[in-house]
Amino acid sequence: MSGYLSGVLVAYLLNLIIAYAVFLPGAGGILNLGVAGFVAIGAYASAWLSNEMEWPLAVTILLSMGVSALIGLAISFPILRTRGVYMVLATIAFGEVVVGLLINVEAIGGAAGYPVFEFIDLPVIALCTLAVVLFVVWLMSTRFGLALRAIHDDEPVAALFGVSVRGVRVAAFTIGAAIAGLGGALYGHHYAYVDVIYFTTLVSIYTLLYVLIGGVQTPWGPIVGAAVFSLLPELFRGATEWRYVFFAAVIILIMAVRPEGIITRALLLRLKRRGTIAAPTKEAAQ
Repeated sequence: MSGYLSGVLVAYLLNLIIAYAVFLPGAGGILNLGVAGFVAIGAYASAWLSNEMEWPLAVTILLSMGVSALIGLAISFPILRTRGVYMVLATIAFGEVVVGLLINVEAIGGAAGYPVFEFIDLPVIALCTLAVVLFVVWLMSTRFGLALRAIHDDEPVAALFGVSVRGVRVAAFTIGAAIAGLGGALYGHHYAYVDVIYFTTLVSIYTLLYVLIGGVQTPWGPIVGAAVFSLLPELFRGATEWRYVFFAAVIILIMAVRPEGIITRALLLRLKRRGTIAAPTKEAAQ
């Protein structure tokens, strides 16, 4: 595989991991625009543990996920007390606070950034991404996933049927923070450098768009959404100055045709029914 294709694929896989960090709380009705803050925490924590403590790479990545999860758990309680636009503003504020703190810590490079010595290549990133996808797909098929969807669809009715709305949302927010920490750790160890300027609110907005375009109703949505934003601009690279015009036109078309996202539960049900109908027909023909 060429270096160019490898770079594009790595960017897509990292975007997909971070997209799932937004998808999980989003499945429960939480718009997290502070995910870049958790990505930064994971990146810097793993880099520092690897550089300064010289611990094994697997240990540093797991610990960075744990740090992100603990911080996510701590801030989930005050954030989840807010509603609507105030919740969005609270998550944005968290991301900005993280950036403001990291840029003033000289031990991790401050505004100059922080080099990362241990390197992670595409195969490891691909395995980690596959693990995240399988985990989220499994999680959404459990009672926890059913509770998340119920809260998203009708919170009062979900509470009436005994769902702990606060507990489920806190858990989703915390798990999402851990996944974002994983994405940050892999990012830092692949690009061998972490710079706080990368982890801005704009990254969180882009990641939210991956989920919204792909679809928040099923765990397959982020796969498609991240592909649209990561791979489609590369397909239009030959169009030079018209590249992003074409890309924007495609995004507008998708939003007009599929306002609920490309992958929805209704679409999956239709595909499943067609497969069920086609199977007996094929057997009868034989």
